[in-house]
Formats: sequence, C-alpha cells, structure tokens
Amino acid sequence: MSQGTTTVIRHGEQVLATNKVIRNTYMLLSMTLAFSALTAGLSIAYNVAHPGLFATLAGYFGLLMLTNYLSRSAWGLLAVFALTGFMGYTLGPIVNAYLQMPNGNQIVMTAMGGTAAIFLGLSGYALSSRKDFSFLGGFLLAGILVAFLAGIGAIVFSLPALSLAVSAAFVLLMAGFILWQTSAMIHGGETNYIMATVGLFVSIYNLFTSLLHLLGAFGGDD
Repeated sequence: MSQGTTTVIRHGEQVLATNKVIRNTYMLLSMTLAFSALTAGLSIAYNVAHPGLFATLAGYFGLLMLTNYLSRSAWGLLAVFALTGFMGYTLGPIVNAYLQMPNGNQIVMTAMGGTAAIFLGLSGYALSSRKDFSFLGGFLLAGILVAFLAGIGAIVFSLPALSLAVSAAFVLLMAGFILWQTSAMIHGGETNYIMATVGLFVSIYNLFTSLLHLLGAFGGDD
C-alpha cells in the first residue's frame, strides 16, 4: 500500500471519528437539554426554593469534576444527566422569579428565543465555515475567570451595575465559547462527546440566564 493511499485512509478515519463526535454530542446535548427543562419545570411547578449561591456552586463543580472523571466510561452518561438535571433544578426558581415580574412571560420567552438563535447561528457558522477558533481559548479562559469572580463580588456586595456588566460580558464570552467548542470538535481538539456536551450545555445555560438578567433589568417594568 502506497504512502498516499495510507494518508487518504487515515484522513477518512479522522473525518469519520470527527463526524461521530459531532453527531453524538448534539444527540446527547438535545437529551440533556430536555432533561434539564423537565427538572426546571418541576422546580417551577412545585415552587422549589433556590438552594443558594454556595450550595449551587458546590453542586455544580462537584458534579462537573465527577463527570470529567467518568467521561471515558458509560458512567459518564449518568454523571452528565446528574449535572444537567441539577442545573435545571437550580434554574427553575430563577425562571419562576422572572415569571412573577411584569411582562415575565415575554421576558422568559425572549431569553429562550435569543439563546436558541445565538446557539444555532454560531454553531451553524462554525460547522459550515469549518474555521479554526482555537485562538480564542486563552482569551475565553481568562475572561470567564474574571467575569465569574466579578459576578461573585457583585452578589456578595450587592452591586447591581456590576452584575449587569457581568451578564453582558457572559453573553459575549458564551458566544465565543460556542464557536471555540464547536471548532474543537471539528478540528480534533475535543474527542470526548460527553465533555463536549457539558461545554455546550454550560454555555447555553449561562447564555440564557445572562439574557434573562439583562432583559429583566431593562424590560421588567414595562
């Protein structure tokens, strides 16, 4: 077998592996989004109280580490559903609070529509253009860390203006993260569909809650 033939075969295998990661990621993402919506809906229906900032962070990071640890085994699927279900549970009380506001239904639906439009638009662009957005990695990591710490400070010290700025920053950062994560799947930077699903799910979650905050702040009194 010639070297050229071997190269073609290897390239074909890489393409098949990449397509499999992308297909499995979006399939699992759709299921986790549905499961998260179910747990959020149950939280709303039963008017469940929010567990609080520190309990939420502890649950999120604990389940995230567990999912990462189990991501190479079948148990990783259970872990990712536990993580996304927990995030849905914490989202329910937040959405419920916005539903009680003037124009609450409109705010929530607009945030959902905006989240879907941004995610589908950016994912579609990355998939169709096949551009390499790996250069965004360092910037996104630094930006998310700064925005996260600023968000904690805004909550602890009750700084509404800073909180709004953080939400606006997260909208931009999550948009960039969607491009980066999708590009990583296309170009082989991410070969684990469970962790790719977690990355995209978290970006959607943060994008939705950030849009909720912004729309609630500027449109809740109409």
